[in-house]
Amino acid sequence: MSVHRLARKLMATRAVEESFFELSHVYFAGKRRVNVPISPTLSLHRAPVQTIAIAGGKGGVGKSNVAVNLAAALGSGDHEVLLVDGDLDLGNIDQLLNLRPDNSLCDVFAGICTLDDVVLQGPRGVSVIPSASGVMEMAHLSHIEYAGLIGLFSELPTDADTLIIDVATGLSESVLSFCRAVREVVIVVVDEPTALHDAFSTIRVLHQRCHVHRFRIVANKTESSRHGLDLYGALADLTERHLDVLLDYCGSVPLDAQLKQAVRQRRSVVEAFPRSPAALAFRKLAARVARWPQPQAPCGHIEFFIERLIDVADGTR
Repeated sequence: MSVHRLARKLMATRAVEESFFELSHVYFAGKRRVNVPISPTLSLHRAPVQTIAIAGGKGGVGKSNVAVNLAAALGSGDHEVLLVDGDLDLGNIDQLLNLRPDNSLCDVFAGICTLDDVVLQGPRGVSVIPSASGVMEMAHLSHIEYAGLIGLFSELPTDADTLIIDVATGLSESVLSFCRAVREVVIVVVDEPTALHDAFSTIRVLHQRCHVHRFRIVANKTESSRHGLDLYGALADLTERHLDVLLDYCGSVPLDAQLKQAVRQRRSVVEAFPRSPAALAFRKLAARVARWPQPQAPCGHIEFFIERLIDVADGTR
């Protein structure tokens, strides 16, 4: 049986249709009714999870390093973070953190294991869900299969207060599905004409296709704070001429030889070189992220950890 058929069966039996259909809550997104499944055993009135996608348009901007080190900085600051490798066919988060997974998301789709079986312990305060590497079938999942995967997170027994997903490069269905299912989208940009153009294209598509209206911007590999602001200004000028979106500048990460050294050591720079310029920048970014408002109600479409949002919404009525 193909991974696509297995994924549909997994989704139907575990996440979306049959198991909890009778307990579904109904919310409205405009005039569209949305049925949201709820597990009768996992609705424990836990706090909502802040969900963040790290995107970058083109490859080479350093979004995976931003995802890993933001997670590590939040984890070292007493947050419980779930770091997900959203590049389903060419994942590398496990390599960046020197982890050796026995299973991956591909095995979850194949019905070999559960999502909980895939979770690994990363840096302090960070749990990691690795993806597959070199599995072509995972690059061609359908929208409904991605919805099934996102729904599985509602069954995950975790105390995480923050989910960070490192999405794939480009504008594949996985990028669209994952960015639609989070509350915050971070765009990583570097000082290259193609990187700025691709960042703008990513913002435009996510705005038009996923209805994302606010984007958090991080300038990477900068030479100074002024350099980061100039990059943000160039991207803001481009978007203001063509799009009605809000860009929030979240700071810059300097070009730092110790960050490269940490990558070679397969560690986060926050752990390996805690006093390095890059580590200090990631801690500053983490402090800013920690101040972002927590989600308090469902948006009306499938989201990560949606049952916690439903619990909060029900509790305020």
